[in-house]
Amino acid sequence: MSGEKRLGEIRDEIDQLDQQIQQLISQRALLAQEVAETKLATAEAGASVAFYRPEREAQVLARVMERNQGPLGDEEMARLFREVMSACLALEQPMRIAFLGPAGTFTQAAALKQFGHSVNTLPMASIPAVFHDVESDHAHYGVVPVENSTEGVISHTLDMFINSPLRINGEVELRIHHYLMSQGTDLSQVKRIYSHQQSLAQCRDWLDEHLEGVDQITVSSNAEAARIALKEPGAAAIAGEVASEIYKLNVLARNIEDEPDNTTRFLVVGKQSPAPSGHDKTSLLVSTHNRPGALYELLSPFSDNGVSMSRIESRPSRRGNWDYLFFVDIDGHAEDDNVKHALKTLESGATMFRVLGSYPKAIL
Repeated sequence: MSGEKRLGEIRDEIDQLDQQIQQLISQRALLAQEVAETKLATAEAGASVAFYRPEREAQVLARVMERNQGPLGDEEMARLFREVMSACLALEQPMRIAFLGPAGTFTQAAALKQFGHSVNTLPMASIPAVFHDVESDHAHYGVVPVENSTEGVISHTLDMFINSPLRINGEVELRIHHYLMSQGTDLSQVKRIYSHQQSLAQCRDWLDEHLEGVDQITVSSNAEAARIALKEPGAAAIAGEVASEIYKLNVLARNIEDEPDNTTRFLVVGKQSPAPSGHDKTSLLVSTHNRPGALYELLSPFSDNGVSMSRIESRPSRRGNWDYLFFVDIDGHAEDDNVKHALKTLESGATMFRVLGSYPKAIL
């Protein structure tokens, strides 16, 4: 059999499979519409209805990855299913997702990674504005950065939880690749570099090697840097690839971050309390008496109940000098027996105690 003939046969097989895939997606979409109708009937009867179920989506994607046999990788297969789920969810309820803007930021990329591209993303000018948009029901959920693997915690996000009634409904981990972009086409034309302070810090070694002595100017976001670079001759921006596409800039250098595993963690904030997914994390806000050994005593219920603590951050409580609040992440859901027992004991010894949310761990 000639190669050209075999190629024709393969293309025919692909066309048949495409037709089957399309039919199956349509069947799934019809079921999504039926789900919406059932939920709306429940709502009319006075019950509360959640169209987006973080734990359900996490379980579906986990199963997709478990049964994947290649040749596509697990994460690539899960991303395809995420988009199908996003499109089907839009038939039930078009989702509005607030994020720390402007358009083209890594936070927008995180929102699309979590919810898929069939949502309406709403750029907000600040982290408090994201929280306010969700609290006022203008957005269903918000996405905000909380920590970077090389630069540490974003304290402003943590501080918002002190007074906000919102809960953490999910987390997103995003590999951060920084691009240098400009109107120009050559590094020698770059006279000034604009970017967010964290991005400048994450690219420090590369900038020292390739653009030593060039002015580095801090702005509110990488997308804002791209907007400036579009208007200002001799200016370059450090931002994500999507910013170069939105603002029509030339990419002068790719992946200029100093740490190849540079990752930022984002939180999804909302009003839900997700049910257990089987692979969860719980975040807490606690404080204790300011005396020797108090923090050790406060956290000992985790060890006593076999609960793993993955992170702890301290922040001033603003209630007095040397008085601190602690943000704690633990493995497990607040409804898990061992976690429930640990939290009950911890609450009895804390001067302040609040569960900020139990939610599915990031799996992509």
